[in-house]
Amino acid sequence: MPGLFGEDRPVPVQSSGALSAPAPYDPRAPLAVRMRPQNLDEVVGQQHLLGPGAPLRRLVEGGSPSSMLLYGPPGTGKTTLATLVAGASGRRFAQLSALSAGVKEVRAVIEEARRSLRSTGEQTVLFIDEVHRFSKTQQDSLLGAVEDRTVILIAATTENPFFSVVSPLLSRSLVLQLQVLTDEDIAGLLRRAMTSERGLDGRLTLTDEAVGHLVALAVGDARRALTALETAADSVLDNRTLNDGEQPEVPVIDLMAVERAMDRAAVRYDRSGDQHYDVTSAFIKSIRGSDVDAALHYLARMLEAGEDPRFIARRLMIHASEDIGMADPTALPLAVSAAQVVQLVGLPECRIALAQATIHLATAPKSGAVIAAIDAAMGDVRAGKTGPVPPYLRDGHYPGAAKLGNAQGYIYPHHLADGVATQQYPPDDLVGRDYYEPTTKGNERVISERLAKLRRVVRGLREK
Repeated sequence: MPGLFGEDRPVPVQSSGALSAPAPYDPRAPLAVRMRPQNLDEVVGQQHLLGPGAPLRRLVEGGSPSSMLLYGPPGTGKTTLATLVAGASGRRFAQLSALSAGVKEVRAVIEEARRSLRSTGEQTVLFIDEVHRFSKTQQDSLLGAVEDRTVILIAATTENPFFSVVSPLLSRSLVLQLQVLTDEDIAGLLRRAMTSERGLDGRLTLTDEAVGHLVALAVGDARRALTALETAADSVLDNRTLNDGEQPEVPVIDLMAVERAMDRAAVRYDRSGDQHYDVTSAFIKSIRGSDVDAALHYLARMLEAGEDPRFIARRLMIHASEDIGMADPTALPLAVSAAQVVQLVGLPECRIALAQATIHLATAPKSGAVIAAIDAAMGDVRAGKTGPVPPYLRDGHYPGAAKLGNAQGYIYPHHLADGVATQQYPPDDLVGRDYYEPTTKGNERVISERLAKLRRVVRGLREK
């Protein structure tokens, strides 16, 4: 059940023993806190890190200690795994948050770790949340203690550490990427919380429709899923108290209860069924048709239903070339940038970049000339229209190439005043074959005029 419990405030340093037996918990604590995994067997997901022989499993089972950077979206278990590693390995555990701790606090924890190591031989696991928020100076202050293993550093970040963490700290640590929890992981977590004595202890039941909506609301975030479940459960219990009518023996959390508690209607959208394809098709056709408002509606519909934002970003990148192309050459770089935001930032913030790309593409001039050009060229190749490469265009860098006539007589365009030479480039059978036919829309109007001149010069045709 990774993903719960990333406290933003520093907590006191504490000594942690093995976590084989459940630790006491506060029944008044939020459901997400009560359901914190108390051993590795309770962890859901991240099996690439916790399976037999995997890095975290080796560390927990007494393997050689190693500092590590846990990189992944919110709610995937970074804080939870760090706590379990410290507890199961019997080491002291200290936690700092980069949101509130500075160099002074880091040095104090390191000094306490040194005293503990000298006096008891007990090693300290130092967990730093949001480490990407540390300045270079703050990160550098960790290097000595990590180098000599005064502390075993476990740092968590939602941002790519290769961009946000200094190289010396990276080189001293394992970088382990946590994955977004699957729908099955979240559903299993919700059902466990319904029956666990640390959770709702069987006091309510949960319908399959409600599970599906809670999974969509969570978007792979375990903390968000449990918080939503608790809110819905409280709503059902409060409603039962207020209403005197006949009530079921065991209160039921149904779809309506979740919608009422979260103030978010369930979006009728099956990510593996017709709705997925229909909404995606409508999204792209709205962009192609330059209806920015309809495009934003379908984008919101996909996001609200829990569609993978990476899928949306891929569709935008394809559309930027397929339906806009050279009519607006900035469309593709913008779509690629939005995809990078999805990868580096994630939801919910990446929705803004996806919306920006959608608006840009929907309002851009449209042209299908690029896809028509490459499809026409590939059609000729498939039809066997290839032919030999003209000798003067062939590679002339290997011994004996000149004797074969390769690269002889080639006109180097940069040696000419206007940078364009009259010279045959395609095979004989394709001379004069035009693939790219720019439209007069947007930037392609300029390209169209220049292309006509280029073709006349290259092909040695007279000006008309």
